[in-house]
Amino acid sequence: MAISAGSGGEDAPMSDINTTPLVDVMLVLLIIFLIAVPVVVQTIKLQLPKVPFEPTTTKPENVSLSITNTAKGECQVYWNLTQVKSDELLKRAVDKLKKDIEKKGGIENMTVEDLPEAHIRADINTPWRCVGGAIYTMQMAGFPKVGFISQPDPGSIKVQRL
Repeated sequence: MAISAGSGGEDAPMSDINTTPLVDVMLVLLIIFLIAVPVVVQTIKLQLPKVPFEPTTTKPENVSLSITNTAKGECQVYWNLTQVKSDELLKRAVDKLKKDIEKKGGIENMTVEDLPEAHIRADINTPWRCVGGAIYTMQMAGFPKVGFISQPDPGSIKVQRL
């Protein structure tokens, strides 16, 4: 504790707080977040179907798949930002599921809610065979929940009140 010399010669404790270290830490954190946010927000450019929806909660262990097709009609599936073929998609999905089950201590310690989900974002012009193939592959890997991410019309969001 700092001591300040008073006018009467008595030593009294100083009640001022040094905020310089706090400001320094906050500025460093601000710079880190400004640099990190663009790296975290990475997406594949898609035009999603416009449908009404109910907001869902996402878990970090969920798998995000983006599906589109080329001008030649070839299907393109992306695991996060990495393009994968169907056999590689199956291998990655099985490995992911095994890793998550081992992390929880075995399948006997898990419920369906603990298992990761597959979230599919498909371009509006993607043929159904591409989307259906990805759904089939994820179900073959053992994912019990496969859902779709869509773009809602403005004002169509249902708000859940607690």
